[in-house]
Amino acid sequence: MNITVLFFASLAEKAQQGQQQLSLADNLSLSELYTQLQQQYGFELDTSKVRVAINDEFASWDDAINEGDTIAFIPPVAGG
Repeated sequence: MNITVLFFASLAEKAQQGQQQLSLADNLSLSELYTQLQQQYGFELDTSKVRVAINDEFASWDDAINEGDTIAFIPPVAGG
């Protein structure tokens, strides 16, 4: 299946991009996807520190990924 992945803040810096198109196996979970990307780009944050969204709505790490979804990984952001 084909999806779009969005990276924000420190994750975008590590990946050196804010968006990526991916082709995935149909049964891949959100946490498995993040783990693959974490290994590929050296993300230091684990899933307990990162929020995930599917198609602009916050999701749970055990939610299913479907064809055409846009998955966003959102790390904590500091500011003021």
